[in-house]
Amino acid sequence: MAAPVIEFIKLKKPEKARYLCELAEEFFAQGQRVLITVHDDNQGVTLDRFMWTWRKGTFVPHCFDNGAVDCLDEPVVIATEERNGNGARILIQGKPTSLNFVRSFDQVIDFAESYDENLLQASRRRFAAYREAGLAPRMR
Repeated sequence: MAAPVIEFIKLKKPEKARYLCELAEEFFAQGQRVLITVHDDNQGVTLDRFMWTWRKGTFVPHCFDNGAVDCLDEPVVIATEERNGNGARILIQGKPTSLNFVRSFDQVIDFAESYDENLLQASRRRFAAYREAGLAPRMR
């Protein structure tokens, strides 16, 4: 398997949910399966609800994989765990995941959250870790 394409998107404001929805919609329109990671059930439920209402006139078929429902057939899955039940090739990291998990995708989207110094430093560490692991992350 080839190394994944890793792209960082710079966020100047805390609007990650909007980016998660836009990216999911973009990849869905291309016929891609997508996995979005979130920190916890609260973020998962919030993003699930937001995806229904964030843009009038559009709909991205999705499912929050909370363990209680089957999300295997959904093109977009929101998850708190490192589990790729829908066979996605695209990973959008609302929450960072392990390097081994990242390697199982064709494309990975991560975020450099420049509006918060701690989050920005964490993203710089991830960027460096990808590079050290032989991957070639880039800013989008």
